[in-house]
Amino acid sequence: MSALIWLVGVAIVIGVLIAMHQIAVIYLLATVALVVLLLIVAFSDLENIDRQDLAGSEAD
Repeated sequence: MSALIWLVGVAIVIGVLIAMHQIAVIYLLATVALVVLLLIVAFSDLENIDRQDLAGSEAD
């Protein structure tokens, strides 16, 4: 449910920025979001995840 709320919020912000012709701000936000995503992936420890961790997270 929280993911849906985030999605709607981001869609509203992007829609307002497009309506206000602030495309440069959208480019900046997209670049920062991509850098954050790449940093999260770079520093995540994917090698030490085993099947028990995945099975436990599916039950939640």
